[in-house]
Amino acid sequence: MVGNRSKIASMTKRAFKKGLSTILFSLGLALATSAWGQTLDEAAKQAARQYDAKVLSAQTVQQGKRKVHVIKLLTKKGVVKTVRIPVRED
Repeated sequence: MVGNRSKIASMTKRAFKKGLSTILFSLGLALATSAWGQTLDEAAKQAARQYDAKVLSAQTVQQGKRKVHVIKLLTKKGVVKTVRIPVRED
């Protein structure tokens, strides 16, 4: 019984950490988005700097009526992250 509690606590802790890291990642992206450049190249460079990662690919796609820069990054820990940055159309 004690072993099961420990296992459940460990699983809950991992799920919490994963959820928290996702929230923090999204918050950081939301806060940084306003400062990011409009061009795909500027957005890719900024994303790489912010997440200390290497850009694997970058493209601009149409999502409904808006354009979004989609940047795929490889972190130093070997994790692939996809960042989506709305294109500001002034």
